[in-house]
Amino acid sequence: MLHPRDVLLGAQAATGFLPVCDHYCGVEVRMRKSLALQAELAEEFGAIVFDVTLDCEDGAPAGAEAEHAALVASMALGAAPSARVAARVHPVGHPAFEADVRTIVGQAGSRLRHLMVPKVESVADVARAAAAVDAAGGQRLPLHVLVESPSAVHRAFEIAAHPRVQSISFGLMDFVSAHGGAIPDSAMTAQGQFDHPLVVRAKLEIAAACHAHGKTPAHCVVTEFKDAAALQRAAQRAARELGYTRMWSIHPDQIRPIVAAFAPQEQDIERAATLIEAAEQAQWAPISHQGVLHDRASYRYYWQVLERAFRTGKALPASVRGHFTQDQPDPELI
Repeated sequence: MLHPRDVLLGAQAATGFLPVCDHYCGVEVRMRKSLALQAELAEEFGAIVFDVTLDCEDGAPAGAEAEHAALVASMALGAAPSARVAARVHPVGHPAFEADVRTIVGQAGSRLRHLMVPKVESVADVARAAAAVDAAGGQRLPLHVLVESPSAVHRAFEIAAHPRVQSISFGLMDFVSAHGGAIPDSAMTAQGQFDHPLVVRAKLEIAAACHAHGKTPAHCVVTEFKDAAALQRAAQRAARELGYTRMWSIHPDQIRPIVAAFAPQEQDIERAATLIEAAEQAQWAPISHQGVLHDRASYRYYWQVLERAFRTGKALPASVRGHFTQDQPDPELI
């Protein structure tokens, strides 16, 4: 029997499903604690619910970029085989960029899930990054890129179309400061970033570009890391109003609220399971359920609800549980 992924997603099935949270850390002790927390939550949730991205851009002390890149490579190599670990290098225009890539990808590329490239302005920047990664032996390594300026937002669709780009993140603070004071600093807050029209427009443009090309849109940080309620509201709005399927964390306390905000609700999981079970019984032909017509277009949506539930550690109804196993191949690596 065909797996629902193959029936409903087709070529999209090969793009994989990224965890809903991407956690950044740049200090050695925090890197170690983050990797330990990833393993701890994986045991609790039954799935790896966040990536750990080791940070060279903000983590490296000035003048010690080479040493920090070596530390990141060592940390990635020393992570557990099942860990989901990535790295953020310096921007392509930075003097340390190529050295970062040679060290981190050259030594630990086989252990990385992706490489984050910040301050991408154009497809040419993506091509330059991909060439450097390939030269270091990372030909199969996906690129995540950080869009942080008005001009980069303007080119979001072109950037998303590049085959090596797996995800685009929005850089809120750099985007605001790039406007020369035309956007107030309140737009960098947990609430204000959802109120200013230029910021919201940029977020929507990135989300639309990603969905147009089957890539993952990743929402920006909330810097008020001690305000759990503000983070929760921001994550919910990013997921439910702006079309984001992933979000950055900059403090361990932000991880659980992000996972909870992006996880489907219990009633949505039950409804999705009911419809997928009925669709399978009909061999994926159209059906009428409670007076509403459903076909493969809606089946695809409900299947993706179940995938997101699985990846966020939610309990699945018995009728669909057999489609999900912890040892199934990772679509990203096929």
